[in-house]
Amino acid sequence: MDLEDQGRIKELAEEYGKDGIVVLLGAPTTEASQVQFETVTTGDPSYAGPLAGVELGLPAYHVFEPTVKAAIDPDQYAENIEVLEMGLEADAIVDALAGMRAG
Repeated sequence: MDLEDQGRIKELAEEYGKDGIVVLLGAPTTEASQVQFETVTTGDPSYAGPLAGVELGLPAYHVFEPTVKAAIDPDQYAENIEVLEMGLEADAIVDALAGMRAG
């Protein structure tokens, strides 16, 4: 998640409040997904961006997660995401984020 994205997420949370905002992640690796998850929940772990030390506590999900997948039109998912899901470590990403949410 680049610094511009961090800044925009922070602005949106400040402008609209944290309720009603859900972050949809799409990082291609488990490690990147975990860092992005941490960034929008407990703050930027690298302390380099606008969310350094800022605990937004936003709910975050990866596009590969079953609940997200179920909310997307199946034809659109198949056309735009499914190939990525098959070629990346989708199960590991889903499991890692579920573990992080569980604490």
